[in-house]
Amino acid sequence: MEQGSAGDSYLGKVESQLRKGVLEYCVLALMRDEPRYGVELVQSLEASGALAAGQGTIYPLLSRLRRANLVTTTWKESTSGPPRRYYRLTDAGLAALSDFARIWPSFRDAVDGFLAPQPPPPIEPEQRSP
Repeated sequence: MEQGSAGDSYLGKVESQLRKGVLEYCVLALMRDEPRYGVELVQSLEASGALAAGQGTIYPLLSRLRRANLVTTTWKESTSGPPRRYYRLTDAGLAALSDFARIWPSFRDAVDGFLAPQPPPPIEPEQRSP
């Protein structure tokens, strides 16, 4: 196996784990201002690049959010096909998003602090004894 492909595989796993950790809250944030339907959420996440997730990821996530009472659903007729299920934040979903938004900056800053190159410690001049 080539060394580059092993590294690429590992980076893919890292990216996947990072996405899993924040995807739920990004989906909640997308519903903060208005109800959204599943394909619309997938398209918004794809547009972000790093958070692209397919329907096979989003629909199970939406089901978990619904079971946790973080979102509710309603059906609306569509002008271009069958009715669509729209997802809306509940008060509990808004509170969960608010909690995440409060915690995220310090978490992000802590990670950034570890990732930033650290300058070497200053070299102190030698002290001579009298």
